[in-house]
Amino acid sequence: MEQQGLTTPSRSGARKSERLLLLLFFLTLPLLNPWIRGDGVGYYAFLRAPLIQHDLNFEPDYFQANAGFRERRVDENGQLKQIFRTSTGHLDDHFSVGPAILWAPFFLLAHAAVLLARAAGSAVPADGFSAPYRIAVAFATAVYGFLGLLISFRIARKYAQERWALLATIAIWWANSLPVYMYFNPSWSHAHSAFVVALFLWYWHKTRLLRTPRQWLLLGVIAGLMLNVYFANAMLLVVLVVEALRDNAAAFRPASRDQRNLGALLSGQLIFAAAVLLSLLPTFLSRYIIYGNALESGYVPLREWSWRSPYFLAVLFSSNHGLFSWTPILAFSIAGLFLFCQREPLLGQAFLAAALAFYLFIACYPDWDGISSYGNRFFISLTILFILGLSIALDRFAGLSRNPRVTMAAAATLLSGFILWNIGFLFQWGSHLVPARGPISWRQMIHNQFFIVPRQISADLKLYLLRRKDLMQQIEQRDIEQQQKQLQD
Repeated sequence: MEQQGLTTPSRSGARKSERLLLLLFFLTLPLLNPWIRGDGVGYYAFLRAPLIQHDLNFEPDYFQANAGFRERRVDENGQLKQIFRTSTGHLDDHFSVGPAILWAPFFLLAHAAVLLARAAGSAVPADGFSAPYRIAVAFATAVYGFLGLLISFRIARKYAQERWALLATIAIWWANSLPVYMYFNPSWSHAHSAFVVALFLWYWHKTRLLRTPRQWLLLGVIAGLMLNVYFANAMLLVVLVVEALRDNAAAFRPASRDQRNLGALLSGQLIFAAAVLLSLLPTFLSRYIIYGNALESGYVPLREWSWRSPYFLAVLFSSNHGLFSWTPILAFSIAGLFLFCQREPLLGQAFLAAALAFYLFIACYPDWDGISSYGNRFFISLTILFILGLSIALDRFAGLSRNPRVTMAAAATLLSGFILWNIGFLFQWGSHLVPARGPISWRQMIHNQFFIVPRQISADLKLYLLRRKDLMQQIEQRDIEQQQKQLQD
């Protein structure tokens, strides 16, 4: 049975591990970079404009944006280009509204603090652009990212020993793309996505054996929030498809047919669907106001996707932000998911099907590489599955050894190597030693890892902590120069 794989960690051990994770989180908070940049301009506009201006006029947000974002949208006369206007006269903003929903409590607290400070004589602008707002939003992103990790750890420790779940959580935290979008680019949606997907899968897992109407309703609300945050997260609903195929087939078997159970199952599924649709009202309304059509995503139309020639191998192995080539630790996570599927078939099949559906979806997307992306940023949504998979892989590895201490030392050394490699690569990407967009030279990247990164990282880290504004201006200028060079080439 599915329950046989469950482990029973002690409460004291679990609390100790969670306290350690919390300590690591607090120690990393100085890395928070409270800037609104790139895609983050679009996400943040859905928060600032309605709460400060009480409308969806994004012109102030676009004029306040970073130079790279602004220069593509403003003409030589300082006017926003008409190509970025929709049929309703609004500025195009195809980014999702979910991050704004999650940021809102933190933003409103910051706004209240700014208004109180202004009443006491402070000159801090209450416009949504000043530092208190940006710091509050950056902190919120880090909190949601950490909560996603914590939820993932709690799921993983049910199926692997506590030590392996803890090591896997730390490793995926720092040897993956998550740090970029949890700390460096906190105005993007990916840390939020890791959180809501973890929340959805945790609650689905918790209620999967017997779900009441109220639980179906709450699951639908969580699923709606998950889709509001990131549209590609719809692929995670595959776990419910797998569950429904199994449960509905069981309910229709003559030997076990029970009309009451069948009715409860179908009514629960209808409640779930209704809750999802109601929860998606913020997305539908924003699309209707901006595009004149509640079902218009603003992204590349589905008819133009690469359905007949998906980028199956490129998504995984390309030098242009391939998932395994940039973040190789995830190959072990995927292997662990297959092992989990063997050990816990019912649950493992649902998780593996969801991961595969997400992969197929991204492989068909024309911008599968994420354009400006560290690694393949889309897959940050699957953080909970990566942590679970790596936990299972480590647990299996430990089972092959007769010496627990040697096994622990070997695993910690291997994972530390992945983390250090990723931090060096992340530094190269952030400082533009490798291009932020398009393919990179592996020869140059490896040379940088051993000869440039060790020489520069400490100095740039000092600048990042003490003179961050100057460093960000330098990085922005390098980004603009690289974009111009790529256009010329």
